[in-house]
Amino acid sequence: MKQLTGLAGFAAVLGVAIAPAVAQEKIKIGVIVTTSGPAAALGQQVRDGFALAIKDLGGKMAGRDVEVVNADDELKPDGAVTKVRGLLERDKVDFVVGPIFSNILQAIHRPVTDNKTFLISPNAGPSSYAGKECNPFFYVTSYQNDQVHEILGKVAQDRGYKRVYLLVPNYQAGRDSVAGFKLDYKGEIVDESYTPLGTLDFQPELSKIASLKPDALFTFMPGGMGVNLVKQYKQAGATVPVLSAFTVDESTLPAQQDAAVGMFGGANWAPNLDNPQNRKFVAAYEAAYNGVPGTYAMQAYDAAMLIDSAVKAVKGDLSNKDAVAAALKKADFTSLRGNFKFNANGYPIQDFYLTKVAKRADGKFQTEIVEKVFENYGDRYAKDCMSGK
Repeated sequence: MKQLTGLAGFAAVLGVAIAPAVAQEKIKIGVIVTTSGPAAALGQQVRDGFALAIKDLGGKMAGRDVEVVNADDELKPDGAVTKVRGLLERDKVDFVVGPIFSNILQAIHRPVTDNKTFLISPNAGPSSYAGKECNPFFYVTSYQNDQVHEILGKVAQDRGYKRVYLLVPNYQAGRDSVAGFKLDYKGEIVDESYTPLGTLDFQPELSKIASLKPDALFTFMPGGMGVNLVKQYKQAGATVPVLSAFTVDESTLPAQQDAAVGMFGGANWAPNLDNPQNRKFVAAYEAAYNGVPGTYAMQAYDAAMLIDSAVKAVKGDLSNKDAVAAALKKADFTSLRGNFKFNANGYPIQDFYLTKVAKRADGKFQTEIVEKVFENYGDRYAKDCMSGK
């Protein structure tokens, strides 16, 4: 937090003079996610969840109008840097919310935080910023990437699967997923396949699985990759149990449909999580967007409510960065998932669940909670974060 010190006194001197102007200015929030290509459904869920939260807030935070500026990172790191610089320099946003993918986060993290602008990730949570490289301008409303995959590793171990095949994309989140799975799983890894990000043909990997005959398949394939994998898996007549993360969820189920029913996932939430705020959110989301919300939408909704809680705490005055950071860290809002607080590194401490795909009575598909696997669980990197201590 030392890097924030010094601004507070300056703001205090000017506070009386600038307060009337602050009251009139809009709070500007840039949302940068992937909304084109095979992964577009994920980014659209973030945009929709965030927009629903702003609507529920009446379009205001602490009496100030809120303007949301959307940008599509196109899943291109270089392009994302250009887009985020536009949000910072042209649009002069107060907060940046995004992205979906960890490789995009790694591209935009420094430009945003070096600009002393708060970056709130509603999905990507790589290990690279959870430990020594943690930053007081960076907060995550999802999870640390390893954690969701740890759920599946523990489940595989508890269910006695002796031989498991791992299939993930070859980028930071894919590597994090394998590291997470291996934490609790002590059986044999029969093979690890790392496919290029964006792969849509999995015939070579499915042939390997058929020949190796593992007890289970662990996979992490978000967006269009997951849609194709599940369809090709069913077409191949495979019967190996599937333990997945972000492969069968509310962003992919509209395309996968019956092919995904019965497949397991790991998550920090599901649409059927039974608490008042979540029931209200799911009903409002389905009414507004005619689809079932996934974790992307939930985490984006929470991101908006997190920002709102901080803006209210500082009474709409964002000039004191120390105060805003402290307010964000406090996370004084009611999360849709229930238990939620920040660890020292700005990543959540929360519950995690095993989920299973089900077909609802109305014909729509959703993930549903099978069991709680971890309770009030913080990531293993937080102990190395010094800026939050």
